[in-house]
Amino acid sequence: MKQNAVFSRRKFIRAAGVGAALPTVWTQPRASDQEQLQTLLTRKESNIWLFTGDSITHGAKHTHGFRSYPEVFAERIRWELKRVRDIVINTGISGNAIPNILSDFDWRVSQFKPAVVSLMIGTNDCARAGMTPDLFAQNLTTIVGKIRDLGAVPILHTPNPIILEKAPERRTLPEYIPVIRNVAEQKQVVLVDHFSHWQNTTDIDVNREWLNDPLHPGPRGHQEIARLLFKTLSIFDPQEATCGGPYYEGEH
Repeated sequence: MKQNAVFSRRKFIRAAGVGAALPTVWTQPRASDQEQLQTLLTRKESNIWLFTGDSITHGAKHTHGFRSYPEVFAERIRWELKRVRDIVINTGISGNAIPNILSDFDWRVSQFKPAVVSLMIGTNDCARAGMTPDLFAQNLTTIVGKIRDLGAVPILHTPNPIILEKAPERRTLPEYIPVIRNVAEQKQVVLVDHFSHWQNTTDIDVNREWLNDPLHPGPRGHQEIARLLFKTLSIFDPQEATCGGPYYEGEH
């Protein structure tokens, strides 16, 4: 073929006639994460819900044998909502920060092929040498991208407030909370803002009732974390036991 017979795309359009146009390709807009979560909660197919994070998600020690918030979530999903074939996995590890999860992502997250990944992190990051809010933001953005690359829906949590004067090594934690909120807003991720909820609860002594030590929620604190998650996902029902409703079948 002669060189002058090779048409550029623009020349081809002109040759086809003035006003000719390529067909418009319509694409379906991506459903929001909240919409995707509602679909997952109502579809017939089963889901894998994965929780990861540090000792708060792990539920280590400070629950005194009671349920951690991922376990309360499992009761809500698998029993009260009758999604008995859904699976709830907890890969939180006490003492971890976000670099630990990133370096162990395949083992902690990917291998389970989750539909949803819930992440609460930051309480240890703020005490790590070399960590800054800016670096934390980069890490958090990276992990959101890795979760979405799996085809999963991410959920971000702010950690609960701590008693700063009794945990001076974590005095910068309040600087990390806006980072989590900003990443959630920028990446359009569902956010469960426990830090705000705990700070705005004034009818009880939150530190005494919800914390077991300066950092870790006790059993009541884990219930509150779970219930705010339920409210964020629009699955809170005050009549159900996991949401605080009365339940007793004893006979005397």
